[in-house]
Amino acid sequence: MNRKLSIHLESWPSIIPFRISNNVWDEFPCLVYEIEQDGVIGRGEALGVSYFGETLESMAEQLRGISTAMSSGADRQTLLELLPPGGARCAADSALWDLEAQLSGISAWQIAGVEPGPIETVFTIGLEDAPGQMAAKATAAADLSLFKVKLGNDRPVERIAAIREARPDSRLVIDANQGWNFAELQEFGPALHELGVLMIEQPLPRGEDQELAGYDSAAPLCADESCQHIGELDAAAARYQMINIKLDKCGGLTHGLELVRAARERNLGVMIGCMGGTSLSMAPSHVIAQLCDFVDIDGPLLIKKDRDGGLIYDHGIVTLPTTHFWG
Repeated sequence: MNRKLSIHLESWPSIIPFRISNNVWDEFPCLVYEIEQDGVIGRGEALGVSYFGETLESMAEQLRGISTAMSSGADRQTLLELLPPGGARCAADSALWDLEAQLSGISAWQIAGVEPGPIETVFTIGLEDAPGQMAAKATAAADLSLFKVKLGNDRPVERIAAIREARPDSRLVIDANQGWNFAELQEFGPALHELGVLMIEQPLPRGEDQELAGYDSAAPLCADESCQHIGELDAAAARYQMINIKLDKCGGLTHGLELVRAARERNLGVMIGCMGGTSLSMAPSHVIAQLCDFVDIDGPLLIKKDRDGGLIYDHGIVTLPTTHFWG
């Protein structure tokens, strides 16, 4: 077997600066990995895990390091041994799923054993200086009702109260992106729960969340940065009620499916998230979304233009295009 491999580095401008508690993005850089075999091309996209120091260049170097194995026919199971969890493996894994689907004539959803039904994604409201600005974003998104709100430790309850007043019909989950300490969680959590918050994602920093073991949170807590892959699942299960699976973190759909099954065995809720990106990142996540309680694959809604022929977003419902795009 002789495959042709290629790596492309791209950047997709955001509609407006996208801000969380510890970062801001004016664009979403991504890596696209392509595998050509028997006249078809499998594609995968990854943004990487910035808080682990991953960059487009570091991911490209990892992929170049496995070129011999990949060009010689390495499959998805072999890939799990070739690369560690992270963006590079995610891009290669996604490309292999796409290639397999095209060569077999069986969709990635069918291969994974799920039905490719429509799913509802959250729409993310980034952090702004004033609570009223965030409420205005929720008001402007009149056709959507499920929001994921980015918060820091500056007036989080007031921000959610403003959104709740502006959009009393909305369903809210929040993401502190490691921005609180345990005392702040104890202070903010009950008030946010009273405002109807359905889940609190990653309140404490990774590696500093031991106090969550045994803590009776008013709203369920979800591990994001604190659960990268299945090797960290048991520790997360002792501290959280849910995990957020991101394919960039765990290294692709192959491991993501294993992780969601293992989470369910531990009676954990599951969210599928994303690092941003185009529909090429979201499509593999749409597979695993069929198995999740919450879905956050709104990356294309945050950029000025998505890839041609990508997923269809309509009032927060995500469906597949009628022509081949991925998988």
